[in-house]
Amino acid sequence: MNKEHSQQLRKQMLPYEKADMKSSVWQMINTIGPFFLTWFLAYKSLSISYLLTFVLAVVSAGFMVRIFIIFHDCCHHSFFKSRKANKIVGTIAGILTFFPYHQWQHSHSVHHATSGNLDKRGTGDIWMMTVTEYMEASFWQRLAYRLYRNPFVMFILGPIYVFLIENRFNRKGARLNERLNTYITNAAIVGIAALLIWLIGWQAFLLVEGTIFLIAGSAGVWLFYVQHTFEDSYFEEDKSWSYVKAAVEGSSFYKLPQPLQWLTGNIGFHHVHHLSPRVPNYQLEAAHNDTPPLQNVPTITLATSLESLKFRLWDEQNEKFVTFHAVKEQTARKKAKRHFRSVHMKSE
Repeated sequence: MNKEHSQQLRKQMLPYEKADMKSSVWQMINTIGPFFLTWFLAYKSLSISYLLTFVLAVVSAGFMVRIFIIFHDCCHHSFFKSRKANKIVGTIAGILTFFPYHQWQHSHSVHHATSGNLDKRGTGDIWMMTVTEYMEASFWQRLAYRLYRNPFVMFILGPIYVFLIENRFNRKGARLNERLNTYITNAAIVGIAALLIWLIGWQAFLLVEGTIFLIAGSAGVWLFYVQHTFEDSYFEEDKSWSYVKAAVEGSSFYKLPQPLQWLTGNIGFHHVHHLSPRVPNYQLEAAHNDTPPLQNVPTITLATSLESLKFRLWDEQNEKFVTFHAVKEQTARKKAKRHFRSVHMKSE
């Protein structure tokens, strides 16, 4: 993809980079309202059966993911035309999803600016090592990386750490408005939790909110993971890195069933989002459908996305994700070759 083609592709996104007040307000109504309703029904169902509570919590978690998409769009200033409106709604949505608005906005902006860049990893993304880095790492570094990439750690313990611990503290060098926003978000979360515990008791609160939180958090991490971790993704060193190629080749089109596509706010059209973060989520599908080049991007489904669980390391030489087992076999073959050469040289 040459520079002219890249510029043309970005220009094709301009008509979709327009927030529509009616669409945004309607999305808030059909998302936040049902979230509170299903949360309340989940609480009331505790007196009947926790199985029923769990089912309602799954639905409520889906709406929490959708609230996060609203928060996400606000961070990109794409949900409303007004930056002030984006900040206010984004802060409220952030409280409901446990994310400080300004803090996450910063790290996510870095993610967009560096996605697929091997020399600028580490902020707003998932820890990924190349095969070479892994081979040269110490035993403890390898162990830490293996634990980090373990599905239980990544999708169960990971959300707990990110949502309840990491996001509660300001980053070093954060400006005053970012620090204040984090403090306000933390205070609001604690205040709402305390009020609910006072009203319904800590057991009921944990059974309802805890279940919703774990399901929504795991789903959120999964969506972020799978949309950048597929076999033939895109990663390049800084000197060869291209923003547009990283968007259309390093961000997948996650083709989900219509109900899940709706609940996840069209975030499956991740290639469109990375190409133009100013496109609001309710315009992503149209941008994809109306732009032929975007329909020839890496596409994954619910079934094929499960294969991403085995991809752990980036093979720079072959430009694809590989498994730990593949690296182990490769290492064994190299050792065997060295041993054969050594024996052969001695025999001579």
